[in-house]
Amino acid sequence: MKRRSIVLSLLAAITAASAPSVWSAPVVLTIESWRNDDLPMWRDKIIPAFEKNNPDIKIKFAPTAPAEYNAVLNSKLEAGTAGDLITCRPFDVPLQHFQKGRLLPLNDLKGMDNFAPVAKTAWTTDDGKTTFCVPIAAVMHGFMYNKEAFTKLGITPPATVEQFFAALQKIKADGKYVPLAMGTKDTWEASQLAYQNIAPNYYKGEEGRQALIAGKAKLTNAQYLEPFRTIAKWKPYLGDGFESQTYPDSQNMFTLGRAAIYPAGSWEIAGFNKQAGFKIGAFPPPVQKAGDKCYISDHPDIALGINAKSKNAAAAKVFLEFVASKEFAKIYANSVPGFFSLQKTPVEMTDPLANEFASWRGKCESTPRLTHQILSRGTPNLEDELWIKAAAVMNGTLTPEAAAQQLQKGLDSWYKPAN
Repeated sequence: MKRRSIVLSLLAAITAASAPSVWSAPVVLTIESWRNDDLPMWRDKIIPAFEKNNPDIKIKFAPTAPAEYNAVLNSKLEAGTAGDLITCRPFDVPLQHFQKGRLLPLNDLKGMDNFAPVAKTAWTTDDGKTTFCVPIAAVMHGFMYNKEAFTKLGITPPATVEQFFAALQKIKADGKYVPLAMGTKDTWEASQLAYQNIAPNYYKGEEGRQALIAGKAKLTNAQYLEPFRTIAKWKPYLGDGFESQTYPDSQNMFTLGRAAIYPAGSWEIAGFNKQAGFKIGAFPPPVQKAGDKCYISDHPDIALGINAKSKNAAAAKVFLEFVASKEFAKIYANSVPGFFSLQKTPVEMTDPLANEFASWRGKCESTPRLTHQILSRGTPNLEDELWIKAAAVMNGTLTPEAAAQQLQKGLDSWYKPAN
């Protein structure tokens, strides 16, 4: 009996040692995010695709309302209660988290070589040495238009600024449609959908953005001033009372067929496809004259990092390797059309409008928004100030020259270029 008892004990020990996953619970990883509208995609597509090949790791997607995300996440990180994986907005906020030791470095993560350095810029230290979030997607700026309206009026998508204003004038003269569906009440539209939309064609994308960061150029220089002059000329083509028109008002004006052109962010694609009763086309920001090289605001928008205090960092790295994969990129880009993969290899997409936007990458040079890296770290915050000044320029209450001067004065008050 004694010998039999010893044998049974040994067999039990060997079984337990050789098959721990049978008895231990799976690791559960929690993702912090502001994209609460993405919950169905994560629940129905991304998580099942990952867990199919990683049954010992379970994913919990736990989003916070977008406007509350930064504050809530910061509180959780300080209290040590944040999830294992942190969804990263671009540039300075996640950089601050990394500098405070809240995010792990990811240079050696498998799959990071799927991204070119420029794709990782928004989640890499200023010296370019350390990347701390895996890039997921970017959004683009351009113009959407009502194809039926263009056909009725005999208008083709404009390629130059002159053609753009000629189209606006023709739409206005016809009287059936508001030429441009845009208001200035929410101010951010005047910055991101007007100025930051068209400006890269004037300051030549990365050349102009880097010159401003390096202190080799000023916002009062012609290449930054001219976009203000251009959007000031939009005023006659905006709807009546555009000064009190909100972002949702502009969306509705376009999708209900009351406006012909919508200064757009690609994030609108999925919603507009469902809401509009007409076919939508898109064209990139017009160049100043025929033959000019084109530049687009191709702005890194979302990435994913690891909470440095996570007790499941090894499992989190396994999940981020999946996020860096081509499989993830294809699922994401097709689940939320208008959010474009940042991987080197183009992702095949099924949405025609998304493909139209994506095609611009093959024709134009990409650049992030002008004010998002380094230049908005002080007070006054250049990004916030641009919202206000761009809206005032479009309202006609501030001249383009005064706007540029005030922005540069505010930047000079705190920013001392490193170069």
